[in-house]
Amino acid sequence: MRIFLHALLVALGLLAAGPRLAAADAPARPVSMAEKTLKEIVARQRAILVRAEKEGEHLDEAWLRGEMQAVINSYDILIQKAPDFAPAYVAYGMLLGQVGMVREAVGILLKANKLDGEIPVVKNELARFLAEDGKMIDALPWLMAAIDLAPGEPLYHYHLGKLLTEGRDEFLKTGQFNRASLDRAMLHAFARAAELAPANFAYAYRHAEAYYDLEAPQWDEALARWKTLDATVETPLEHQTLRLHQANVLLKQGKAAEARALADTVTELALVKQKQTLLDSLAQAGAK
Repeated sequence: MRIFLHALLVALGLLAAGPRLAAADAPARPVSMAEKTLKEIVARQRAILVRAEKEGEHLDEAWLRGEMQAVINSYDILIQKAPDFAPAYVAYGMLLGQVGMVREAVGILLKANKLDGEIPVVKNELARFLAEDGKMIDALPWLMAAIDLAPGEPLYHYHLGKLLTEGRDEFLKTGQFNRASLDRAMLHAFARAAELAPANFAYAYRHAEAYYDLEAPQWDEALARWKTLDATVETPLEHQTLRLHQANVLLKQGKAAEARALADTVTELALVKQKQTLLDSLAQAGAK
């Protein structure tokens, strides 16, 4: 949810700048009434989302529903007055998806794509909705189109890695991939997301996990990734979480003594269950 909210806020920021970023030396042009109205709606929507995220569990749900409905009404009026204004459909479709109106969101985003076929966030969102509906095969072309349009956006590469992992069986059945080519594409997608956003812990974490998902897990690479990530965190809970991952890999490599030594450094109460699972696995390995 947090990754999606971030994506929505970024997209809203871009939309607030106008339908297209003009070249630096391009002459200024008048702002249309539709652009001005969209900026106002986006600013209001963004403020609501930021407040909702800050308030967390103390959020007044009734207030949020009322505010969001008012924003939805504003989008409805805008697209009635400016039916060919693609950026309005983009922002509206993303909002509808966030509030659970997926069918309506898809319809609005398809309209945006028809009006302007070169908006990468539209293609990414359509891919995401298709994937969540279990239509992995249908989602892939949309996602690849988003990456082609915006190859430097880490979120799209992250979504590609997820799509290939979660839809592995379906993709293999089509013959579009064999297991080796699918594994390479999946691993490259997560690696690219982490490379493009080096400060994003979630991307780096999933990249390290991806080595487990391979048909032949690459334990040496996985261990190196966990160690690298461990050097970037600060809290004891984070360090110990990553030590458990390292210990698990060491166990897979047959290095039980090293795995146990790392496991013994884990003392956080939040990790008791995970630690015990590892200790049980160590005991089973020792009994063989």
